[in-house]
Amino acid sequence: MTKSLIFILGLCITILTCFGQSTKEVHVPTFADKYSQFVKQLESGQIEINYREFRESFIESEQFKIAARKRNVFDSLKNKMYALMDTKNYPEIINVTKEMLSINYTSMLAHKILRQTYSIVGDTINATKYKSIQFGLLNSIVKSGNGKTCASAWSVVQISEEYFILDMLGVELLKQSTDNSGGVCDKMEVKTEEGDRKIYYFETSKVFEGYNKLGIK
Repeated sequence: MTKSLIFILGLCITILTCFGQSTKEVHVPTFADKYSQFVKQLESGQIEINYREFRESFIESEQFKIAARKRNVFDSLKNKMYALMDTKNYPEIINVTKEMLSINYTSMLAHKILRQTYSIVGDTINATKYKSIQFGLLNSIVKSGNGKTCASAWSVVQISEEYFILDMLGVELLKQSTDNSGGVCDKMEVKTEEGDRKIYYFETSKVFEGYNKLGIK
């Protein structure tokens, strides 16, 4: 049996295994707010939305308060997801990332891993859907400025968005500080894979709005 045939058979078994097991669905919040409506639209496949408005609606929602209370649960799910990726347990990766999205549907990390997993198992429809959502969220940040100064910083709603973007850029964070010269900004000094040093700025006024809503000073 040739190596290519073995690979194809192995992939078929993986796909059959994945779809032969039940997978969880994303829990869509039922609150009467914009965030809940956005999640309902996106899960139904209506991906043409205003993603910046969606991200901002999260910190104004009831789900934001729930997500804050479930922060440790979300972090545990994230750690479990990475462990499952090491063992290539694709059905459980799908389940866990959907649990993460049930807590915070704006998580670009969860969308990224979910769409990559669907791509591996051959579900192109869901892979395309979650890729569109991931990059809709990402572009709503990186197209808000150029990240080169505080005045032209990338506008974020959650600190996790900063680290996701730095990870996507493939850089190592060296130092984080604040800069209020052109807004309320995080100044991130990083090192690139080539060894160059750069600085990126993230506008964080919405982050503090979220903190205020949670009573965090």
